[in-house]
Amino acid sequence: MVSRPLIVIVGPTASGKTTLAIELARRLDGEIICADSRTVYKGMDIGTAKPTEEEQLFVPHHLLDVVDPGERFTVADFKRLANEAIIDIIGRGKVPIMVGGSGLYIDAVLFDYKFAPVGTPRDNQNPRHLSKSILVSKEKLRRNTLIVGICVSREILMQRIISRVNQMIDNGLCNEVSKLRAEYPYSKALDAPGYRAIAEYLEGKLSINDARDLFVKNDLRLAKKQMTWFKRNKSIQWITNREAAVELITTFLNKISN
Repeated sequence: MVSRPLIVIVGPTASGKTTLAIELARRLDGEIICADSRTVYKGMDIGTAKPTEEEQLFVPHHLLDVVDPGERFTVADFKRLANEAIIDIIGRGKVPIMVGGSGLYIDAVLFDYKFAPVGTPRDNQNPRHLSKSILVSKEKLRRNTLIVGICVSREILMQRIISRVNQMIDNGLCNEVSKLRAEYPYSKALDAPGYRAIAEYLEGKLSINDARDLFVKNDLRLAKKQMTWFKRNKSIQWITNREAAVELITTFLNKISN
């Protein structure tokens, strides 16, 4: 059985994945599947750089606002919902474009991960993941899949992260974090880099400027971890500009349609 076509856009946080995905989706009559371990949560909007309501009006987005921050959501849940979205999008004659920086979520779909049964021990440091002693099997890269990676210099990435953090704070991130912490005081989802930094400000442990600096530092650390993960995947075709991405994807779609 021939696999359904799938376009995937990956890269570190603040690399411009969402902007590129929306542009491509509008050009190619596509729909976006968000592969992000935080944007699945309702109410976590500003601090996750979730696509805006306007952006979602331009192009349909899938797997946003799936669960409340207090609910359990696993990689296996993401894989199931993402595959359902791919089938739905293609069934309506559209192009599925999966975009995000959560490498484990993306690989679960790309390599058809087989997960351990419910009740398998979790990782002590990150209960959202299995214990490192538990093996999770995977297959070869799914057929008819193109993976495009966005390559951005560290200097540009830092500038973008600083600008985005400032904008998030101006847009009300502190109020968002305060509200979520009051409603979901034990949520592990709120351990995300930006939320953790702002929480320390709200607790009086940091000034707003120090919290801002910590947020930037945490995001840079996250970006480094993301790139380390993605560099292990030799199937990713790295690009530095949008036109290169358009050319790659157009060639790919033409090839599989013939």
